[in-house]
Amino acid sequence: MASSSAGFVTALTTAALATVGFLGYQAYAATPAHLTKARANGTPAITAPKAPGSGKNAALLPPGSGTGARVVYSLRGHRVWLVGLGDKVIRTFKVTPGNIAPAPGVYAVTSRSNAVTGTDGTPIEHVVRFTSVDGVAIGFSAAVRDAAPPADFTPTTVRTGGIRESRADGDVMWTFATIGATVAVIP
Repeated sequence: MASSSAGFVTALTTAALATVGFLGYQAYAATPAHLTKARANGTPAITAPKAPGSGKNAALLPPGSGTGARVVYSLRGHRVWLVGLGDKVIRTFKVTPGNIAPAPGVYAVTSRSNAVTGTDGTPIEHVVRFTSVDGVAIGFSAAVRDAAPPADFTPTTVRTGGIRESRADGDVMWTFATIGATVAVIP
């Protein structure tokens, strides 16, 4: 009986891995060529203005940030654009990043949590994760209340990948960025 259970688990695992591989290939195949050109160091190349999300044109969608419905996140501009079909900006807003940042590239939303405690000890909601860096989850979230992190929190001692947004922006992100949604991270 134990060998049939092991065979069943192996078959399920194989099917799951094949499905993930197939979905990954579909996402890659549907990505525009200018977003998949590899740099010499292997990270995807994305063209963007020098400091997207800053200055008097902060609300304008940066060119070269992809096509189709997507979340665009500017590392230097600390800004997010929620983009619908036809490259229509649904919403744009400022964010506060953690101390661990994702590499520029195209990702997909991999998991979501309605309410958890952040790595800094702050209760957060509407967590939308899209990658991890050295074991630290990277994603968007909103603090449940406008409270400072615990007194013993020191940003240099705790590795955080949370990209904090207001609660109102978090509500919209939660509705927009479901599992599999595209996230384009630009410099």
